[in-house]
Amino acid sequence: MKNFRHQHQRPKKNTLIIGREAVIKAMQEGKQLDRIYLQSNVHGPVIDEIKTLAAKEIVPINKVPIEKLNSFNVSNHEGCIGQISKIQYQDLQQIISFVVENGQTPLFIILDGITDIRNIGAIARSAYCFGVHAIIIPDKGVGSLNEDAILTSAGALEKIAVCRVNSLMKAVDELHLNGIKVFASEMTAEKEISTLDFTEPAAIIMGGEENGIYPALMKICDASFKIPMSGDFESLNVSVATGIILYEVSRQRFV
Repeated sequence: MKNFRHQHQRPKKNTLIIGREAVIKAMQEGKQLDRIYLQSNVHGPVIDEIKTLAAKEIVPINKVPIEKLNSFNVSNHEGCIGQISKIQYQDLQQIISFVVENGQTPLFIILDGITDIRNIGAIARSAYCFGVHAIIIPDKGVGSLNEDAILTSAGALEKIAVCRVNSLMKAVDELHLNGIKVFASEMTAEKEISTLDFTEPAAIIMGGEENGIYPALMKICDASFKIPMSGDFESLNVSVATGIILYEVSRQRFV
């Protein structure tokens, strides 16, 4: 198996868009970008336009020192480099409408603060196998869905819909407006997973292993639940927990 110790490898040159005007043109033409690397001390009207377009297209901006940009080994970057996305992001409402129109019961996974691409890849693999309709991620605070993430997912990230949103809070509101209940996986919850009804439209939030689910996000969930464990251990790995949760959802829906 490929060694993932060095997860922040330099992107391949053929995935990069070099220079300010080139990045603007790419976004205007609808090319999907994974992120934009912007030199931290650059300013001006063109930079403002990049930021405006990035916000509109939900493209995260990483403000970095010039040394970071120079490390990409490209010339004339003008303090701005875009990275082409390996994932074709989908609109959340369009996915919901498509699922409902096809007579299916919506099922979504929401990732909050999960940065390890190995976990993201493993979650995507389980999600695809258990019939999740889409994975919802924020534009900030989540691991990059790059080639290594796709590899760890065994290609599932290229098959399952991924919705990138600028606010998980707003995404939950949108799910609620569409009659989809949102559940939070939380190891300290009182209810056990088997007591909840997952035969109805549902979305499940999985939090990062260090900080868990953002408290404000937890407050607007319909319910939280835990996976019962007999062993005296802190918690399950988030990708393993996701697989267990999706098995329970599948068991309820296809009994």
